[in-house]
Amino acid sequence: MAKTGNKKPNSENAGELLFLPLGGVGEIGMNLYLYGLDSGGRRQWLMVDLGITFPGEREPGVDVIMPDIRFIEEERKNLSAIILSHAHEDHFGALLDLWPRLGVPVYATAFTAGLLKAKIAEWGYDIDLPLKIIKQGSRFDVGPFNVELVTMTHSIPEPNALVIRTSAGTALHTGDWKLDSEPVVGSLTDEKRLREIGEEGIDAMVCDSTNALRGGSSPTEGEIGRSLTELIGKAKGRVAVTTFASNVARIKSIGLAAKATGRRLLVAGRALNRVIDVAIETGHLPAKFKYYGPDDYGYLPREEVLLLCTGSQGEYRAALARIANDEHRSIHLARGDTVIFSSRTIPGNEKSVGYIQNALADLGVNIITDQEALVHVTGHPRRSELKKLYGWCKPEAIIPMHGEARHLEEHRRFAAKQGIKASVSARNGSIVKLAPGQPQIIDEAPSGRIYRDGHLFLGADASAITERRKLSYVGIIVVSLLMTEHGEFYTEPSIILDGVPELDAMGVPLRDEILDSLEGAVLSIPKKRRKNIDTVREAARRAARGTVFRAWGKKPICKVLVEVISD
Repeated sequence: MAKTGNKKPNSENAGELLFLPLGGVGEIGMNLYLYGLDSGGRRQWLMVDLGITFPGEREPGVDVIMPDIRFIEEERKNLSAIILSHAHEDHFGALLDLWPRLGVPVYATAFTAGLLKAKIAEWGYDIDLPLKIIKQGSRFDVGPFNVELVTMTHSIPEPNALVIRTSAGTALHTGDWKLDSEPVVGSLTDEKRLREIGEEGIDAMVCDSTNALRGGSSPTEGEIGRSLTELIGKAKGRVAVTTFASNVARIKSIGLAAKATGRRLLVAGRALNRVIDVAIETGHLPAKFKYYGPDDYGYLPREEVLLLCTGSQGEYRAALARIANDEHRSIHLARGDTVIFSSRTIPGNEKSVGYIQNALADLGVNIITDQEALVHVTGHPRRSELKKLYGWCKPEAIIPMHGEARHLEEHRRFAAKQGIKASVSARNGSIVKLAPGQPQIIDEAPSGRIYRDGHLFLGADASAITERRKLSYVGIIVVSLLMTEHGEFYTEPSIILDGVPELDAMGVPLRDEILDSLEGAVLSIPKKRRKNIDTVREAARRAARGTVFRAWGKKPICKVLVEVISD
């Protein structure tokens, strides 16, 4: 076993240090990690992060997706606290919705806490969050866990790795990180402290795997800033830049680019305004950081406009989508203007981003992405950066996290080539013993997804989502039958087709064909059996659906309403 600093195991009852991901392992997003100490017949837990992911085509209408926390909800009396590593939505976005089920203290640095408070105020959450603000580099006890924050660099202020020391061993949870010698905002990764912790001994490093497939090292945030300034300086007409709202370093660089190129910075998008306000409050942007709002747009000469706006992922309600569709009340772009996508397209968002870019192209706007110029840098480590961290920390074992299966498995292979002795191929729900001894999966816990759908929370297997998904592909037929007590039609059936073609291949109205098949199917039932509403309903459903399938080749959802009218 590795040494554990001030928390060395000193008895036969030191127990076991456990790791249990409920989100973020086998996917990118929805991060939720549990660390456990199983000792003396009691298992206690510490939660790191509680994030969301965004819905795709298979979750139509869903607002956000959150991890299923039923396991730790049942164990909440043994949950010491929640610690947030940083303020990206995929790491803290589910907290306000799910915290009432847990009710434990929440630890966060000042910037992360500031964004949480801003969200509470903006969205009207009725929640009294027991928020404990901690400093980067601090060390504190939470239940049986001794936790130390280590400053890292990432694409948001105040990202932290967590050293989790227990009587059973020590884990280093890297959080999201990269190595950046010019982060523009915030401090450099604390190499000195990581080396010292490595000398103390780390049993297992639970490590970001997002870029494990990519060789070399990432460019710096400073290089991106200089590149953006050069591109903006060469551009004619208006220039708009869209980026992740949380990237304060990028916001600062764009503000500096405005000053360097003689342009005026305008900001459009609620999320950007929220982040800028919190960044100023916490000292990550200067108090005199000046920008204009959308209402000032029309008063500025075209060549002086530098617009920073939300919508880099094609979000249909974001500022850029409204601008591209010429639906923004104040801001318009025209031929010869330029839009810079200072971001990468998150997998799954390709269609929505493509739609926005095509709409901008139709307006005659010049589009610059990371395929044409140096306008974005990742917030996650490539292989050379991983290798450096291994060398500083010298972990006994690697547990890859924050990645899809191919990222995780490639991370394991790469770590082995660098001399890391052991690794575990964990997935969401795997209970991994980290220490003492060889790390291994020892059990499974329930895991899954929760959908926030409007004001409701639904399980991933909810029929509403399944039916909605099917509706988006094949539409629906609604049939209303009024029957007499004797099993006769009281009046002609009513038929509604939504999302279903009106005519068949020969031009015959499908409604007429369905009507004929309904009457034939129902009247073919023996008269006594027609008094059974369920029998009539099923016969009508099969007839209507079968008719559409023969004409169209698809089977729509079919709902039949039957009402008996007294003579």
